[in-house]
Amino acid sequence: MWTPDPAKIITAEQKAAAQRANALAGYKAAFDAYLDAVAQQRQYDNRLTIVAYLSSTNPAWASEAEVFIAWRDACLGKMFELLAAVEAGQIQPPTIDQFIRAMPTIEWPVLS
Repeated sequence: MWTPDPAKIITAEQKAAAQRANALAGYKAAFDAYLDAVAQQRQYDNRLTIVAYLSSTNPAWASEAEVFIAWRDACLGKMFELLAAVEAGQIQPPTIDQFIRAMPTIEWPVLS
């Protein structure tokens, strides 16, 4: 008679945890790519590059960095709100597209 190896048995809880981890990884990757794309609208390489301009001596670049950081923080708040609602069962997990569309819109400074 065959005896299963308990070390190789995957429980429902383990499977659910793995699915949550995969979903979170997908949302995080999409979120990071979205931040990069928004930074690239202003010709910065990515989300990290624009943030580095916060202390720039060029007022336009410093202003864009300041606006981007405030917007990024608002997006992070929205992301955590959505993921908490999914985890609590209050909403269905959004598609990646729905997730990104739920993010606030950036209002770039008007540069003269």
